[in-house]
Amino acid sequence: MKLISWNVNGLRACVGKDFEQQFKDLDADFFCIQETKMQDGQLDISFPGYESYWNYAEKKGYSGTAIFTKHKPLNVSYGIDIEEHDHEGRVITLEMDDFFLVTVYTPNSQDGLRRLEYRMKWEDDFQAYLHKLDAKKPVIVCGDMNVAHEEIDIKNPKTNRRNAGFTDEEREKMTQLLNNGFIDTFRSLYPEQVTYSWWSYRFRARERNTGWRIDYFLISDRLKDRLVDAKIHTEIMGSDHCPVEVDLK
Repeated sequence: MKLISWNVNGLRACVGKDFEQQFKDLDADFFCIQETKMQDGQLDISFPGYESYWNYAEKKGYSGTAIFTKHKPLNVSYGIDIEEHDHEGRVITLEMDDFFLVTVYTPNSQDGLRRLEYRMKWEDDFQAYLHKLDAKKPVIVCGDMNVAHEEIDIKNPKTNRRNAGFTDEEREKMTQLLNNGFIDTFRSLYPEQVTYSWWSYRFRARERNTGWRIDYFLISDRLKDRLVDAKIHTEIMGSDHCPVEVDLK
């Protein structure tokens, strides 16, 4: 079973950069997208054999998530059922027979960390949501989680120490989640591999590989025996992020 997650940084723009061919080539069972940056009716896109589910932000041209799936879910839910968090289209959950699949676009703490306090509240509430699901059946959670967890996950750790996505507070929240029932699939298989999933559009960052690993597949501990491989598709263009993959038995 192959799952893909990709922050497309504007799906309409990404479609103009060969998204549809890349989607077909990747041939995933589940294809999760973050930062669609669109509203209902702004793009007519579908793929044979897939159903799609969309969560749009109320604010135009902002945030938004989607999942394309070959497998019909038992149930689909949008958001985390907390009013404060559910206006930005950040979460979709599919309930399958033996697991939940959650895609998430985690809020960015922003320049000057002006949204860090909100981010901390989000982290606590989102983790509580995941644990509630995990009490029922195992969880696969993927997406742009907007944090480089360890120094190995970022090109310049020292100069980014107090920047959004690499604060001690954000990194500690990821540690907390990984210490409480979840596994970072890529890092568990490749503990010393340096591979990034996001590069700034500035300063020729991708060309110079000045990147961050902020896109993840996390799985419940009890799915560990089903983990076959995890990949970061740095060769795929079209966004400032590249797709990430997990393969499960």
